[in-house]
Amino acid sequence: MPVKAPRNKTIDTPISEGAAYLARCIKIKEKTDDILSVMDKTVLGDTFAVCPLLPEESVDLIIADPPYNLTKSFNGSTFSKKNTADYEAYTRQWLSMVSPLLKPDGSIYVCCDWESSLIIGRVLGEFFKVRSRITWQREKGRGAKANWKNGMEDIWFATKGKDYTFNLDAVKIRKKVIAPYRVDGKPKDWTESETGNFRDTCPSNFWDDITIPFWSMPENTAHPTQKSEKLIAKIMLASSNENDIVFDPFLGSGTTSVVAKKLHRHYLGVEIDEQYCLWAEQRLEMADTDTDIQGYTDGVFRERNS
Repeated sequence: MPVKAPRNKTIDTPISEGAAYLARCIKIKEKTDDILSVMDKTVLGDTFAVCPLLPEESVDLIIADPPYNLTKSFNGSTFSKKNTADYEAYTRQWLSMVSPLLKPDGSIYVCCDWESSLIIGRVLGEFFKVRSRITWQREKGRGAKANWKNGMEDIWFATKGKDYTFNLDAVKIRKKVIAPYRVDGKPKDWTESETGNFRDTCPSNFWDDITIPFWSMPENTAHPTQKSEKLIAKIMLASSNENDIVFDPFLGSGTTSVVAKKLHRHYLGVEIDEQYCLWAEQRLEMADTDTDIQGYTDGVFRERNS
């Protein structure tokens, strides 16, 4: 195995060296009526087989990052691009399985790219009340020679019913005030401090402050489509409370579970690949001593690179 550069913190522990982490994962083979028996666990298995075994109306928030409708390799297993009808059927199948798990006042967020977004937004409305479509900027957009570079992704936000959690103050973003406005010599809607002038503003459904995990960040793994902890933290702080249960049916390398642990939520994640389950458990162990979330400090979301 090649030797990493000293600053390279990428988590890429092979199964041959991480058996202890993999041993912490569980498998669910029988229906359970008690969510507490599987809470705060990484489930090794196929979400299509696991979801029907979980108790209904047992989770407060679902964060899902299903395979985008692209041909993509995940640790040797390939998800092949489907035609529109087949991807729609695939989306409807997994949504029908997670829908019963959500509490009546629960929320769901679904990640997607621009193309699968056209399908997911429509099908999501068959099961939930769609509230918004969030678009977030990838500062490392994918290049294209004969098209506009793809620098955006979507997240659909929906709820089970008319009552739901939304903690606005928890997700305000702190921005620098360049041209401060004063009334009677006092700051108007901004704060003056020793470290600079700033304003905590209400978040919109366009997020331009997300950094894609890269090799020198402790949260980075070798997973090809990993979401950043900051991205998931925004969702979790807005749409859940401490001690709530957050469920991720496509856990990948564990970002949802790790952020839940750092923010004092309970978690449950399902992942079919052993390697990714291992990394999830390794990151959960790291979160015992490192509770930092890049870009989120002192209860405030910072602008990117600030």
